[in-house]
Amino acid sequence: RVLITGGSRGIGAACVRAFRALGDRVVFIYRSRTESADALCRETGASCIRADISDGGECVGAVRRALSVLGGADVLVNCAGIAEFSLFQDITDGMWERMISTDLTGAFRVSREVSRSMISEKSGRIVNVSSMWGEVGASCEAVYSASKGGINAFTKAMAKELGPSHIRVNAISCGVIDTEMNACFSEEERQALADEIPLMRFGQPEEVAELAVFLADQKASFLTGKIITLDGGML
Repeated sequence: RVLITGGSRGIGAACVRAFRALGDRVVFIYRSRTESADALCRETGASCIRADISDGGECVGAVRRALSVLGGADVLVNCAGIAEFSLFQDITDGMWERMISTDLTGAFRVSREVSRSMISEKSGRIVNVSSMWGEVGASCEAVYSASKGGINAFTKAMAKELGPSHIRVNAISCGVIDTEMNACFSEEERQALADEIPLMRFGQPEEVAELAVFLADQKASFLTGKIITLDGGML
């Protein structure tokens, strides 16, 4: 029983496909890409719920619906996130609040609801999709870096608190992954960025999804509280 946020595109959609390929039951939450979400449901047999996780009421309602559909949750993948490129002095309160409420507060709300179910069952795995910028910071991405730094600390704290209930919590700190989030770059900029990566290419959403599957598997049963950097060697 797998719940995935941000599941209609990019890394989230790749996670939906990867878990469904194993025969797992999957419900994913998405915000706005209804056509893409419906197509993914038809393709994979997953179920989807539309909600904006930056809105407290919508978020909690959607998670409770998902838990009802699944009958609980064995795995949660917090993948929903947005990013904005801006000089620090140009960041408005609205930009800060929008990104933090989606990338950090949204993950908190979803995890809080799901962990209650997991604690009652004394079992569960939570995988948070983070970013290498949460580890080292990025120019013109101060808010995104702050939100992902928060996710990393949140992951370590949750792992300690939920461990006695046999719930493992880890994060994948993504490098440059070839998703819509990086579609703003020109071909020249993409090449310059790839040149900074020792493996000389962007990562693929499917590679992140495969790591998420591993972290949710019994093969990773003694792994918790870790921020695993998947960046092609960039850091």
